[in-house]
Amino acid sequence: MKNDIKNLEDIKLFVNQFYEKIQADELLAPIFIDRLTSDWQPHLDRMYTFWNAILFGEGGYIGNPFSKHASLKIQLHHFERWMALFSETIYQNFEGPLATDAVLRAGIMAHNFNRRLSTISQSGSIPIV
Repeated sequence: MKNDIKNLEDIKLFVNQFYEKIQADELLAPIFIDRLTSDWQPHLDRMYTFWNAILFGEGGYIGNPFSKHASLKIQLHHFERWMALFSETIYQNFEGPLATDAVLRAGIMAHNFNRRLSTISQSGSIPIV
């Protein structure tokens, strides 16, 4: 039986493994590499803080996640792949209410980002974030 996500160390484990999968993914790697170049650590550090805030209510994360994605040319199939890799990573390592919550919250974010990006793309407007 696997344990649930219980602390920052667990968050670092799943974030690191998830982004290793992203870096190896044919569809998603080019998008991330274009933005992050060769130094992924600042992004990973930000994701540790982000997920610590989301799952444990810890302070420290400051930002607007959508604003970083608003200019990207990403569509539903990108979000579907992102979610598949995220879910796979979580469930390879954890099981329990927080693991389920992490996948649920990631799915909500992916859905909302996709909806907002689709609206921007269809309207041809410049996003206000």
